[in-house]
Amino acid sequence: MTVLRSRLGIMMFLQFFIWGGWFVTLGTFLAYNLEATGGQIGMAFSTQSWGAIIAPFIVGLIADRYFNAERLLGLLHLAGAVLLFALYSSDSFANFYPLVLCYMILYMPTLALVNAVSFRQMADPASEFARIRVWGTIGWIIAGLVISFVFSWDSGAAIEAGLLQHTFLMSAIASLALGLYSFTLPATPPRAERGTRLKEVLGLDALGLLKDRHYAIFFVASVLICIPLAFYYQNANPFLADIGMTNPTGKMTLGQLSEVLFMLLLPLFIKRFGIKRTLLIGMLAWSLRYLLFAFGEADGIAFMLLVGIALHGVCYDFFFVSGQIYTDARAGERFKSSAQGMITLATYGVGMLIGFQVAGWVTDYFATAGVTDWQAVWLFPALFALGVLLLFALLFRDRRSSLADDSAMTVSGTD
Repeated sequence: MTVLRSRLGIMMFLQFFIWGGWFVTLGTFLAYNLEATGGQIGMAFSTQSWGAIIAPFIVGLIADRYFNAERLLGLLHLAGAVLLFALYSSDSFANFYPLVLCYMILYMPTLALVNAVSFRQMADPASEFARIRVWGTIGWIIAGLVISFVFSWDSGAAIEAGLLQHTFLMSAIASLALGLYSFTLPATPPRAERGTRLKEVLGLDALGLLKDRHYAIFFVASVLICIPLAFYYQNANPFLADIGMTNPTGKMTLGQLSEVLFMLLLPLFIKRFGIKRTLLIGMLAWSLRYLLFAFGEADGIAFMLLVGIALHGVCYDFFFVSGQIYTDARAGERFKSSAQGMITLATYGVGMLIGFQVAGWVTDYFATAGVTDWQAVWLFPALFALGVLLLFALLFRDRRSSLADDSAMTVSGTD
């Protein structure tokens, strides 16, 4: 079992090393290497959302019915390696965008596939999965540390020299390794019946949950809070690089470290304060982190920026993971899987798609002659998150009884 756990841990490590190896610095690369506008950067980041929208078709309609999960995982990562190498060679946004769109359509389904491979090898997924999944977070962290502290690709001089494009080459090599490695993983044959309905695969069976007024309020708030979330993914690294922070990508790994810590604390907060207050803490953290970004500086008050980065664990865990737990509790046994599919499609699909577009528009609006007014950019999501918080606080009613078994929660988040 220890050997199997190690093999699955290597799979998770490479899975998220690949993603963290280029996605964090994508905005900086596009702005400096390809001279992309804020709107174009938003389009590039939106490919994650298109991938999330299309992923259920690949996993639910193909992988679950016709192919072993580990084989499809290998094929997708081998194809991904080719696309990442093509991204490494791109010299214009016009060439870059269709390649990154194709890549994310192939990559996003692999997030579900690595989970499927893991779960099928476990006797007790509730207690075993976290020890496997944590290696994914470690992989993301190591990718950032390698970029900043081993190769220094995100330093000012290196960015100007175009060295940041090497992140795609590094990720291509890792994708090739995982593609080949996947074929050595334990067999994970399909289980689903081929007659399963499309609406069930996409989570649409769970739409009945929206008839509950308070769940509908939570659902809308989840979509809206994705707009501030998109600002972080899209603008944090370019912002830190632009204001002169040294090793910004490495320092952003503080967010993943805090995510691990607050994931452990989350059950205690839900039990002590209830789901509504826990969700409100998460939304308040989004507003606070952007205020810290708006008024922090790379020199004298850099600690404000570092605290803003470290708040990622509260921002993500206390709202998005808590939301998964709340959804699971409200869904009932029949619609548990469908409900998770629905909330994921709504947030990482529709919500993030809107969020990246808004972030691009706002960044372009506050950019003049190549100079971005970052304080104004960050104040927008800070105030937006605060507005969502106030509406949620007024309209949502905490129903503690809906979380009768906090210990039964399962976590399947992304970084």
